[in-house]
Amino acid sequence: MKNAINWFEIPVSNYERAKKFYSEILGVTITDFHMPEKNMKYGMFPYDMENQGVGGAIVQMEELKPSADGSTVYLNGGEDLNIALNKVVNAGGQVIMPKMDIEENGFIAQFIDTEGNRVALHSMG
Repeated sequence: MKNAINWFEIPVSNYERAKKFYSEILGVTITDFHMPEKNMKYGMFPYDMENQGVGGAIVQMEELKPSADGSTVYLNGGEDLNIALNKVVNAGGQVIMPKMDIEENGFIAQFIDTEGNRVALHSMG
């Protein structure tokens, strides 16, 4: 097992709003892979599939509800976590835990996204 996590999905209630939020704070392109036959809007974060990198997506479907309770997904905050974290509020989110030093393991922070999910960032800087 290379990674404990292989894939994650962040539930959203407004796909376009969530896509804009995550694209803005992470500076990435989210690729649409909608499944109309399942009434599902699906957008994948970029990831290194060839090297078995961890990947994930935002997903809108009736059965999934955004929540601040439960598991916390830590997204890659890049070289300097402050770059992404400083964009959260302007993109419509709320910072609930500012950048925190976790010693040799880098830095973490948590926020509530535009959909009401508690999500975190991790970086070494």
